[in-house]
Formats: sequence, C-alpha cells, structure tokens
Amino acid sequence: MRVFLTGSTGFIGSQVARELLEAGHQVLGLTRSEEGARALEAIGGEAHRGELQDLPSLQRGAAQCDGVIHTAFDHRFEHFQENCEKDRQAILALGAALEGTARPLIITSGTALGAPGPGQLAVEEHFDPHHPMPRVASELAGHDVLQRGVNLSVMRLSQIHDTHKQGLVTYLIALARQTGVSAYVGEGRNAWSAAHVNDTARLYRLALEKATPGARYHATAESAIPFHRIAEAIGQALGLPTKPLAAQDAAAHFGWLMTFVDKDLSASSAKTRQALGWNPDGPGLIEDLLNLEPR
Repeated sequence: MRVFLTGSTGFIGSQVARELLEAGHQVLGLTRSEEGARALEAIGGEAHRGELQDLPSLQRGAAQCDGVIHTAFDHRFEHFQENCEKDRQAILALGAALEGTARPLIITSGTALGAPGPGQLAVEEHFDPHHPMPRVASELAGHDVLQRGVNLSVMRLSQIHDTHKQGLVTYLIALARQTGVSAYVGEGRNAWSAAHVNDTARLYRLALEKATPGARYHATAESAIPFHRIAEAIGQALGLPTKPLAAQDAAAHFGWLMTFVDKDLSASSAKTRQALGWNPDGPGLIEDLLNLEPR
C-alpha cells in the first residue's frame, strides 16, 4: 500500500514511516524542509513538500496514495486551542480528498477523550462531543468526515515514549531541570497511561491494514502509572529532589502544564488489543525515564 504520512519526520511519524517500510508498504511523507526530505529518502521513503496549514498540499498528497495516516500536530501547547483548530481543518481537508473512495484515513487524538468521567479509565468506545479538552476538535472533524462516507478511524495516544522523548513528560523533565525539583500535586495519585514509540508505530500499521471505519484505538501499553511515580523517576534520573506541592502552589510552578498534571489520564487498550492483535512489548515509561539520554 502506498501511504501518505503527515508528521513523517516527527517523533512518532518517523517511527511509523520505518514500520510501514519494513512491512513492505510505500511511504509518501509530508515534509516542509530539505532536511526532512533527505531523512525520508535515506530510509526508503519519498518526500511530499508541504506543511500542515497548506491544505491543498495535504489533498494532493492524499490523492496520490492508497491510504493516509495523519500524525502531524503543532505541539506548542501555549497555543493549544489554536493548534487543535488547525488540526481540525487538516482532517477535513484530508477527508475531502478521500471522499467517494474506500481508502483509509487514520487521524490522531488523545486517550483523555475516552474517559467517561473525571478519574475514570478511558475506553475506546466512549466519546463526548462536549469534552472540555480542545483536542476534541480533531475527533469532531473525524466524525464529520466519517459521516461523509470516508473510511476513517482514530488513534488515541497515551504518553508515547523512548529514552529521548516522552509526550507531556518531556516538558516535566525540562521544568525539573529549570527549577531544580521534580514536583507533583498533592499525593500524586492521579495516573497517566503510556506506550513505547515502537509499539505505537506498529499499532498505526495494524490499524491501517485493518481499516475499520469508525474504530477508535488506544495506544496504551501501561494503563495507570501514578503521577508521583513519574515525578520520582524524573528526580532519580536527573539527581534532583522530588517534592509534593499543595494545589494552591502548583499553578505557579507548573504553568500551562497545570492543565494536565493533576488530572487522571489513565486508559484501557483492551478492545484495541482484541481487535488488532496488538501486544506491546517495549520498555515501560519508568524504565525509559531512568535511562534518559543526555540532552
């Protein structure tokens, strides 16, 4: 299968590209730079020059391929709502390019959108169109595209990690280095889910090959890692103290991360594993944190 891959040189997308190529697929990867084009070509892929906001370039790339995997996202969280709107527009554009065909489109979201309520384990079948998290825009766009007959499915991500990057945890590491302390809120009992980047790349491939319209999948290998344990691992890896913060002091310390650090982001992947035969076997988040690569 010839696959149009957005985010093809990013942390997750670059691993998806390798996974697809190793499985015998062809990859046409969206990239905005000559450096990105060279990186794609070096692993056997083909570059498609463009960027996320250039909607016609997205549509041209999609039109050339048998399927689309959309992993690109602007991760400047200080502009999170704006970037979620940008993603909504990209999904609508990709969907329009695939209308009238059976070609699969996989979009990306977050497992938090599968939580039935605060502190409850996120599950694949749950979706609240009124969820307060701005990333709901991606799944709302996906719903619109699905209603137009496009073969769309959703990949919801946990904290995707290796020893270089770890989703939102990467920003916690940077904050700990900046402030000299690895902190958590209260007792830190809220839990986050996680999956290794290689397991996640394999899951994208399996979802593409299965191509089940309307399916939602959770890239979750570990369902519920207590937040205080994540903070302790960061502190241990960096040689810094770990400190609990009272709620009234936490916002000043965490800044924009406060949106996430006291929330439960635990998630199940039981239905994903059953549907796709996915059996993650990569290192866990704590193991990768304890083996952080030097900056």
